[in-house]
Parts: sequence; C-alpha cells; structure tokens
Amino acid sequence: MRNSLIFLLMVCANLQLKAQLEGLYVETYYVSDSLDTTDTIGGELEVGETTYRVYIDLAPGSKLVSAFGDADHPFQIASSRRFFNNVDGATFGYDIPKVSYESNTVALDSYITLGQNGFQGIKNYFGVPKENDTDGSFIGGLNNDGGSEFIEGGLLVNADAEAGLPLTEADGMDTLNLVIEEWFNFGVVDFTTGEDSTIFSVNAVDSSFTSTQFTIECSGVYGVNGDTNHVLLTQLTTPGDIELRLNVRVLTTGGDTLTYYGTNIVNQPNTFFAPFLVYPQVCGCTDANYLEFSPDFACDEEGSCQTPIVFGCTDTLACNFDPLANYNIDNLCCYPGFCQERDLEEVCPQLKGETFDFNVYPNPVSDNTFIQVISGVQSNLSIAILDYNGVVVYSENVPDAPLNYSTQIDFSDKPSGIYLVRVTGVEGVKNAMLVKL
Repeated sequence: MRNSLIFLLMVCANLQLKAQLEGLYVETYYVSDSLDTTDTIGGELEVGETTYRVYIDLAPGSKLVSAFGDADHPFQIASSRRFFNNVDGATFGYDIPKVSYESNTVALDSYITLGQNGFQGIKNYFGVPKENDTDGSFIGGLNNDGGSEFIEGGLLVNADAEAGLPLTEADGMDTLNLVIEEWFNFGVVDFTTGEDSTIFSVNAVDSSFTSTQFTIECSGVYGVNGDTNHVLLTQLTTPGDIELRLNVRVLTTGGDTLTYYGTNIVNQPNTFFAPFLVYPQVCGCTDANYLEFSPDFACDEEGSCQTPIVFGCTDTLACNFDPLANYNIDNLCCYPGFCQERDLEEVCPQLKGETFDFNVYPNPVSDNTFIQVISGVQSNLSIAILDYNGVVVYSENVPDAPLNYSTQIDFSDKPSGIYLVRVTGVEGVKNAMLVKL
C-alpha cells in the first residue's frame, strides 16, 4: 500500500510539473489597410497583411526563460509568404524604444522576444493580449505620425473585426514591475558582422526560420496579467499563413526548470512533449481509451474517437484468444506449457482434465522453435521431428514429464522444408506440421 501511495504521489508530481505550460495563444493583433500601405519609410506593406502575436500560456507563477532549437528539436517559424520587417524595427522586441512606436508602421514589425517588446529609459514594456490590456493605447491614430504621407489622423486605425479591439483602444503593451538583468541570444545575429539574415531582418529573403542551433534566453519573465500569465514570444506580420514548431524552457515557482518540446522526442528528466507548441494545431482523438488516440494531437476533434480499446489476447493460436479484443497484450496470451508463470488451467479451463495437446511456435521457423505440451496426467513423453522422407531429425524422451512441459529446439541447421512433429504420451499421439524457412 505504501509503495502504491508513493507511486501515485510521483505520478501526480509529474503531472503538476507538466502542467506548468498550459498552451499556446496566437492573437490576431492587426490587419493592415490601404492607409497603412501609403507609407514608404518603414517598408513595403500590403493591404490585408495580418500581424500575429504568439504567446506562451503558463501556469500562474511560472516564468519563461528561453526558446531554443537543437538537433532533435528544430525551432521553426514560417509563413507561406514573406514577413514584413520595418526599417526602424528590431530583430528582438526588447530592443525597440517606445518612441519608435509613434513612427509609421513600426508597431507591425516582425520580431522575437521573451515578454518584453519596448523600453523607455528604465521603464520596460511587455506584450499582453489586447483583451487583457487595461491601460489604453499609445499606438496608432493620433499617436501616430502618419507615415511618409503624413496621413491626417495617423496610421494603424483599421478596426477589422478579425483583430478584435482596435489598436487605438488597446495596444497590447503595458509596464511590469520586472527587471531583466541579462539577455542572451545565439543563432540569429552574426557575431562577426552584427547582421541579422533571418526572417526578422529588414533584408530578409526567406519566409522560414528553422534552426537546430538557436537560443534566446533571459533570467525569466512572466505575463502582465498574472492570472492568465501569457508571455509574448514573437510578433509576425505577413500576407501568408504562419506555421510554428516551438521549444521553450520554463522556471516554476519551486525553482524547477522544465523543458517543453514541439517535437515528440523526449529522453531527459523534466522534459515533456507539448503538441500545442505546433501551429496550426493538429486535432484528433485525445482520449487514450480509443484506438484513434495519438499523443501528437493538441486538441480534440468531435467524432474522432470511434473505437473503444478492448485489451486482450488477439492471437488465434492462444488458448485464451479473445475475439472481442482489438488491442493485443502479448503477456496475456497463454499456450499449452506457457502462460507467463500463471496457472494455465485457471486461465484456460478448457485445458483441464484429460486434455493432451501441444503447440509449436514460431511456425514457420528460422532458428529456434519451441514445443509446449500440456497433459492431463504426469507421465512419460516422447517428442520426434521427422523430415519429408520420414527420417527422424530430432528426438527427445522426457521421463515423468510435468503437466506443462516446454522445450526449445535449435532448427537453424535444418534444411528448408516441411517437417512432422509427433508427441507421444500415455494419453495418445498428437501430430503437427512444422515449416522451416
């Protein structure tokens, strides 16, 4: 009982650790309109380009400390078309001065970060979903310089319903009583030239960033709203459809560092596969009690769970073959003389009494084969194997054999062909065919 309780506590603790990452939240932040495309200072922008914000959804109290890619877990951000990068923007969101957000379309720049997406002196700004932003806006409309054409009323005023609250009402940025003392990044900016040649560069030519040698990290950042704890990871503006496969590390309130992968290769302590780190999310049957279940599904699709799992032995040669089972458990299968140290006569009561039978497996055979004999009484047995011409190629006498007897025979040196296996006991003679490949 004590061991069971310890095991249960360990399972619960593992589930609690895994639950520190609750999901991925992809927000439609803005949709550009014809006014935004008039600007020629920030860069080329099309009508209808969508600005997405990708948030890591953490349990309250946890912090995001890094995003990364490694050899087994590539980090990927991609679009079906190119990304928009403003000339006055930045590769990393935490490098954008607040004053820059007043200029043309800087607020739509594509960047990567960990929470922070602006600063002013010693004051730092952090991304927050617009629906949770309660301090108004300093972006767009009258707060905007109107771009190269000095548009009266400013840019970034489109109130497209797909983007929720207009930027003129909620800018998705707020201050936070948090000081990030040190930033580290690798695999984006060239150490020698200081240039960024990825999708976050104004000179980007690719529409995909896929890396097995990438890291962005800091001492840890939590969300502006502690209850929802959404931490901004990247902002992306593109006329195409985005695809993501992410990996992140999280610091818990208890001081544990947990790693979550978007690729299902997990082989270290405190590491977990999180299918919702892949976007668009793949949905299907998430109930492990059904055959259609897959751990790769991030969300449940109605009607996808069709076939309840019935565990049992599906080997028709086993004495306890279950025709209703659809998921085979090898250790459940019993054969004459072989029943995983269980009482064969209890598992297969039809073999009780005067039953005398035997099983040969595997059949066909390449190397070793097993002969398993069950008898109703304890008596002498003789086993013989004859080739096609009736010549005995193997024989064995077993005096006072047990009720359940098993023997292994090396058949690797025998020619291919058909053989006859004959078992003789006090209850009679049984024959079976054996095929050597």
